[in-house]
Order: sequence, then C-alpha cells, then structure tokens
Amino acid sequence: MRPVRSSRGSLLEMTRILITGMSGTGKSTALAELARRGHRVIDADLSAWSIEVVSPDGSGVEQLWREDVMGALLARHMTGWLFVAGCASNQSLFYDRFDAVVLLSVPREVMLQRIATRSGNPFGKAAHEQRRILADLEDVEPLLRATSTAEIVTTIPVAKVVDTLESVARRADAGRRRRQASGHGRLCRGDTESRRTVAGIPAGTRPSHGTATGTNCPRTNC
Repeated sequence: MRPVRSSRGSLLEMTRILITGMSGTGKSTALAELARRGHRVIDADLSAWSIEVVSPDGSGVEQLWREDVMGALLARHMTGWLFVAGCASNQSLFYDRFDAVVLLSVPREVMLQRIATRSGNPFGKAAHEQRRILADLEDVEPLLRATSTAEIVTTIPVAKVVDTLESVARRADAGRRRRQASGHGRLCRGDTESRRTVAGIPAGTRPSHGTATGTNCPRTNC
C-alpha cells in the first residue's frame, strides 16, 4: 500500500493508540465498541499477535508480542485511527510508535467480579489464577500507570469509555501533527497537554506510583 499524501506532499500517517490494562478492566469490551463504530482495531492478545513463553524465573508463563508482525503493523502508512489492545511484557519496546498509551483500570473488587462473571475468557476462574492476578495488580499496574499517557477508569458506561478513547485519539492526532511539523518523534511523554485524561475519577486525585523505564506486564492473559 502506498503512503497517502496531502496536497502539500507530506505523509499522512495513521494515528496509533495502545489500550492496555489488567485482566477485567474492559479492553475487549472497548475494542468491540470501537470496531462497531467503524474504527480499525487489533486484539494483540490473540495468537496471531502474541506468544506465551516461560517467565525468566521459571514460575509460570508470560505473554510477548510477536515483534515482527507488530512492527510491520505499526510501520504501515494508512489514514485514520488504529486502536491496539493488549498487555505484554515487551510492549514498551513499541511505545515510541504509538501516539498515546491509554491505561484502563477499575477498583480491585470490580475487576474480580468481572473476571468471575465473564463468559468470553475463562482465565481467572481458578483460585491460583486469581492470586496471580492480584499479585500482578500490585506489581504491574503501577508500571503501566507510570508509562501511560492517559487513564480511563472503566466503571462508567462503555459508550463513555469509547467516547473518551476517541477524544484521546483526536488530541493525539493533533499533537502528532504538531510534533511532526516541529521535527520531533511520535510519542512525546513530556507533552503536558495530553499527559493525563482520567474518566470516572476527577483528574489529579490518583496517587503517584513513581516512574518506570519499561513495562513488565503480567505473566497471564490480560
């Protein structure tokens, strides 16, 4: 596919949004609604995009994105918005190719209730899986929060969640165009204008969890 060019001859690239978060936070539900609204979506937790490998400490497995296919996807030149949803140990390798990284989160009790009652994903029903999910909630979600550019608390209706995702994409699209015009890269973490959007909880009320240079996502299905 040839890159699309504007009347001025510059490349018009697709705006790429990563939706990440723990199991039970609503990634699949949001992705389905985005697709229903006509957006291009990718479920990166599927086997076409990710693999499971033994974790470094040998205690279980962890999910990794297939770097070749994910890299090829993000290198395509297309117009419009692309929403990729998933959670993998190596996802931070691709952060500079996304225009925004959106963390979906919910309170612990809501997450456990969703996992217990959902029908499309069996993960989390067993007691040992729930223990692992809770451990990852303590260890991993703070890393995801520290490396995200926006957060949505998904206790609000899914329509509002997706409205907010579209708003994030719209601002990211405008921000990317400004950065490209000034010669900067794709994702600018110092861009305070688009740093944090929290739906469901007033902005600024969440505690700081420090910083992280990478994202070690759970050894489990998100």
